[in-house]
Amino acid sequence: MLAQLTLIPSLPKTLNATHLLVLMPKSKTLPKDIPHGELLAAVVKRRDMKPDELAKTAVSASAENGSFVIWAMIDFEKETFAQQVQLRKALQLLLEEQPKQITIVVLGDVVQRQREAELAVYGAWVNGALLPVQKKKDERKALKKIDLIGLGAQNSQSLPPRRGKARMGVAQQNINVSTPTLTLPLKRGGDVEIFDALKAQAEGNLLCRELTILPPNTLTPANYRSHIGKLAQQQGWTHEEFDLKKLRKLGAGAFVAVAQGSADEDAAIVHLSYKHPKAKQTIALVGKGICFDTGGHNLKPARYMNNMHEDMNGSAVALGILLAATESKLPVNIDCWLALAQNHIGPKAYKQNDIVTALNGTTIEVVHTDAEGRMVLADTLTLASRAKPDLMIDFATLTGSMAAALGARYSGVFATSDELAHRAVSVGKQCGERVCAFPQDEDYEAALDSKVADIKQCTLEGEADHILATRFLKRFVEKNVPWLHVDLSSSRCEGGLGIVASDVNGFGVAWGLGMLQN
Repeated sequence: MLAQLTLIPSLPKTLNATHLLVLMPKSKTLPKDIPHGELLAAVVKRRDMKPDELAKTAVSASAENGSFVIWAMIDFEKETFAQQVQLRKALQLLLEEQPKQITIVVLGDVVQRQREAELAVYGAWVNGALLPVQKKKDERKALKKIDLIGLGAQNSQSLPPRRGKARMGVAQQNINVSTPTLTLPLKRGGDVEIFDALKAQAEGNLLCRELTILPPNTLTPANYRSHIGKLAQQQGWTHEEFDLKKLRKLGAGAFVAVAQGSADEDAAIVHLSYKHPKAKQTIALVGKGICFDTGGHNLKPARYMNNMHEDMNGSAVALGILLAATESKLPVNIDCWLALAQNHIGPKAYKQNDIVTALNGTTIEVVHTDAEGRMVLADTLTLASRAKPDLMIDFATLTGSMAAALGARYSGVFATSDELAHRAVSVGKQCGERVCAFPQDEDYEAALDSKVADIKQCTLEGEADHILATRFLKRFVEKNVPWLHVDLSSSRCEGGLGIVASDVNGFGVAWGLGMLQN
């Protein structure tokens, strides 16, 4: 559940905040009107710091009234990611105490205060909410309320709070403009609209993380499908499922090959649709949803099988984007395709040297059963691209070679045009979810030539597998469909990433929304 936000235009005469975060632009001097300014000056002097060093390290102290105060500077010359990291570290000093309420004061000019407020409120929302745990007694406390001081315009018409719908099993709090009341402009881009969009993005990020961390005996394909059905009903999405019976009839042999190893035939491709009356474009989102990946007959060792319940993260990213776009009423049509299955070992599991026929008629020579993600995505991409969307984006925790290439701080992206690749990288810089563009030149595909089928699934050598996987997937995308493939090497980053403090960080939701807004 997200904390309730209250906007207060100016500092009250008495500031009774138990947990206070004060943000200011980087400067060589401390502002004169800063809350608890004398205490901050004493802390800076005691630590032998220059004031602008607050842009590197936030400082804290307890005020005489008992308030725990954090002061930090934001360096507006740095990129979004660096600003997010600085803000996350400052916020964590407060959130570690598990307060029910925090107060945020933003200082500077109008543009600086707006930026500080966006970073701080979004960071408080995504880090102040509780992710599910399986404990007998959960003593954690969620953040319930955020007071934001220093932002807004006076003498404007007031806007009522937005009435949102719920996330999966989680009630959504409404933005509340309370005493001292801040009246807000009705025009698009006003304060309420900005925080509405951030709130929707936070909802999408949290949904993605909640799903990704669920244990594999909880989030089976059957349970996942049930959850999605309830969410679709709440949000008013069109909901269609292609179960194994239907997929066999369609000839989706690549997906079925992976799914047939499970004892329960609960795998499916789920199709969700969001329509906006003013939309001029349709975007297709595709997500890999392998709820657990054993590696199949090419069984993973324990070290690499650990956390393989997170191999469905791509589907959770796509679903998080869909939720956020719906909540913020983005004027775009979205078709969301989720490939939900498990990669198990068993008598019916697919094997090395099997030859299977995909939905588009392409025959595939199976080389390694742990390359299951590209198999389920092959038929899903075919279904999604047959509708000729204006843009198709797929998300998948697909290859170990991408993690080897980038580590866990960037994700890799492949595009069907240089312009699309440039836009993807630019959006990543703007939102703080950084992506690196990789080549997918045609000559790489020679490594996938097969003597017995149309294409090999992969190679045993594994060299440049992230590129080969993209060349493989390209065979199943209909012609003339602009396409982005995102290999989510940064879905889990120990210690957090950017604005998000948890290891599983929901990377891709903010980036995907940025691509839709562009």
